[in-house]
Amino acid sequence: MGEAGAAPYDYAHRAGIHAVTWDEFERLCRQVAEALAPRQIDGLVGIARSGLIAATQVALSLRVDLYPVSLSRRRGDRVVERHPVWLQRPELTLAGLRIAVVDEMADTGETLAMAAQAVLDMGAASVVTAALAAHTWATPRPDVVALTTDALVIWPWGRYVLDGGRWLLHPEYAEALRLQGYDNPEAVIGDAQRPR
Repeated sequence: MGEAGAAPYDYAHRAGIHAVTWDEFERLCRQVAEALAPRQIDGLVGIARSGLIAATQVALSLRVDLYPVSLSRRRGDRVVERHPVWLQRPELTLAGLRIAVVDEMADTGETLAMAAQAVLDMGAASVVTAALAAHTWATPRPDVVALTTDALVIWPWGRYVLDGGRWLLHPEYAEALRLQGYDNPEAVIGDAQRPR
């Protein structure tokens, strides 16, 4: 829980919306890569699912290997845990390496902290945490953050899901927007992003 008492995925607690475009996503990844470059990292641990999108871009920019892991509060597309649980732990040797752990969003900061501790437990020489975006209440705060916002962040991937042969606004985004008082969530996102 953050300082304002927000539980994970407490979308009613968000202040407005921030719909990230693909161009902004690229800029945020560049900012993270630029902040990590002086640390001369040897590899990057990316957190599945959405964190792998950001981690892949940053790893490509820095020309380092990417090691995917999975820990989440979700099963499939539903939040079922109050705290993250391991779905796939890192199964590699990181002894002596300088590692960055990257996720797309630091909500509470707990997921990044758990992954960073696992990397240290595997013998990494050092670990730095990074997120494209973080809320002010994220504790611990990632070492590197490109965007700090308490808005509901809507990423350019996964905005729409295929359901029964039709593209629909992701139900989680739709519900989060309703909780913020938007009667027509699809209108908030804008039709330009909608698959045809």
